[in-house]
Amino acid sequence: MTPVRTPVRTPVRPGRPAPRPDALARPDAPGARTLEDMSDVYAARRALLRDRCAAAGTSAALITRPANVRYLAGAFPEGAVLLIGPAEDVLFCATSPSGEADEGRLDEHLRLSLLSGPGSDPAVAAADLARSADVRVDSLAVEEHHLTVARHRALGSVAPRLRLTDLGNAVEQQRVIKDEEEIACLRIAAEIADQALGELLESILVGRTERHLALELERRLVDHGADGPAFPTSVGAGPHSGRARHRPSDRRVEEGDFLSVCLGANYRGYRCEIGRTFVIGTTPADWQIELYDLVFAAQRAGREALVPGAAYRDVDHAARSVLDSAGHGEGLAPWTGHGVGLEIDEDPQLAPTAMGKLDACVPVTVEPGVHLPGRGGVRIDDTLVVRPEADGGPELLTITTKELLAL
Repeated sequence: MTPVRTPVRTPVRPGRPAPRPDALARPDAPGARTLEDMSDVYAARRALLRDRCAAAGTSAALITRPANVRYLAGAFPEGAVLLIGPAEDVLFCATSPSGEADEGRLDEHLRLSLLSGPGSDPAVAAADLARSADVRVDSLAVEEHHLTVARHRALGSVAPRLRLTDLGNAVEQQRVIKDEEEIACLRIAAEIADQALGELLESILVGRTERHLALELERRLVDHGADGPAFPTSVGAGPHSGRARHRPSDRRVEEGDFLSVCLGANYRGYRCEIGRTFVIGTTPADWQIELYDLVFAAQRAGREALVPGAAYRDVDHAARSVLDSAGHGEGLAPWTGHGVGLEIDEDPQLAPTAMGKLDACVPVTVEPGVHLPGRGGVRIDDTLVVRPEADGGPELLTITTKELLAL
């Protein structure tokens, strides 16, 4: 593989990234938090939510969205719901937690209620407990944005005297700022994605299909310790390159193609994202170099705008304006980046109309791109953590080189 330009210099070769001591200190390594420590973390998260509910005049909350359950309980057994009560929190499950890596590790101090009847709804069982004399809850906040209409009606039916209110996005907002344990998991996920991508770049690519390359990348993610891909891997060659969230097809990679790859690893529930664009087998054409340098400049502007206190829309504008001023305003994605964590696309959204400002310890992607119909395009995507300038500025988690490589 031949580097064509060096828009950014990096000590990392395009294959496997250099080991980073902080990233390699995995949560199960010496010095990591114990299960008892994590139990305290989950209890503190639930206590904060309980206080917010009390301040809003609600006695209890029912958490049904899977990522929110995992955030507050440490695990998400399939179909589980979490009842945050005034005195005790209960996880309702149809089946016993299996302890599988992709399920998470349940807080051992959390009360677990296993349903006995086949087809029982954990949410209904939680509402039934909430209305009981033992708990004495008169109002219950629910995640209306996640509940179906039928399930909401079922809750009202089992507990007709229980006042149901909307919890809104309270848990999602609580999840935006990550603690250092969460960021450590994201570092490891990024390291795994870097390794998988680097190994692919060292293999022969001409003649292989987009679909085959995507499957190989996902296999390599698991080989390096991921629980699985963070999202369906995107590989786009030739006229498909540069398209956001392109679904891999049977098109074969040809010499002279742009090849865009976007992948991410899921490690202990935390998901990162990386995207790179390369040229296949030959010196790139002038238009390819020009387009690549333009997208790289936009991505750099977005990264440099990631400071605590920056408005979401200003980060988007920093990257978008570079592409817009070059005549590529039409057809750009409606966002320049987004938050990552227990979900690959979570708050905040870096978009023209987004409201809010960045805080420190918020992980986000910066992923501008340009696609020219019939020709292809360029996408460059990194996962970073917002840090104060005193701490060195934004922390780059995905460190595979951004040189334009001819593979």
